[in-house]
Amino acid sequence: MSDRGIAQDLKGKRALITGGATGIGRAIATALVNQDVRVAIADIDLDRAQEAARALGGDSIAVAVDVRKRDSVEYAFSAVINQWQGFDILIGNAGVSTMKAAVDLTDDEWDFNFDVNTRGIFLTNQIAARHFLSTGKGVIVNTASLAAKVGAPLLAHYSASKFAVLGWTQALARELAPHGIRVNAVCPGFVKTGMQSREIEWEAQLRGMTPEGVYQSYVDQTPLGRIETPEDVASVVVFLCSDAARFMTGQGINVTGGVYMG
Repeated sequence: MSDRGIAQDLKGKRALITGGATGIGRAIATALVNQDVRVAIADIDLDRAQEAARALGGDSIAVAVDVRKRDSVEYAFSAVINQWQGFDILIGNAGVSTMKAAVDLTDDEWDFNFDVNTRGIFLTNQIAARHFLSTGKGVIVNTASLAAKVGAPLLAHYSASKFAVLGWTQALARELAPHGIRVNAVCPGFVKTGMQSREIEWEAQLRGMTPEGVYQSYVDQTPLGRIETPEDVASVVVFLCSDAARFMTGQGINVTGGVYMG
């Protein structure tokens, strides 16, 4: 399907994006709006979500959500359904990271990563799936990670949480496939975001390197020879949301510039 075909397919659809105010989530929102999709920015930071919605224009709206809490997710999703009489696409993108050697991890750090990255996917996907089952249609795309394919040193807890996202995505895809509902994930690599900037500083301290040295190590590991942009991820998400990907479900699509090939 051509870009024009994808645009025709997605025009008028309604997408709810968690963690949509910044970084990869905002790039996905922008890419979908460019395909004439109505977008709901769901974020724990309502002010940033509202700013993003204003910048996107059109029918974009903002809702506050804490993906760790069922009542917050249910309230946010209900607000979107009431506004638009439903939605067609869920982008499960909200995520966090911290960095520390595995032997030094605290319970709080483990729980924080799993509460947002894994429980957040469980809650948002489950509530969206119930809605999609009631309407007989829907698409879910989750943001996993390169760290969901290869265990990452200093990110053992983060890797574990993202491996869980892939396992959940595959299992949910099998359950929903008979109903025509597709569930996939994208696995970005070294993406230039605010999260990456923090991780570079943490890794530099933990490894006794300069931030510039850490950044260059990311470039050196990437066969395509540059740091990934949020827009690189967003383009793949748009494809997965469209009928061009109509026979794809349960996949964890690598968008890593070749860092991981498998």
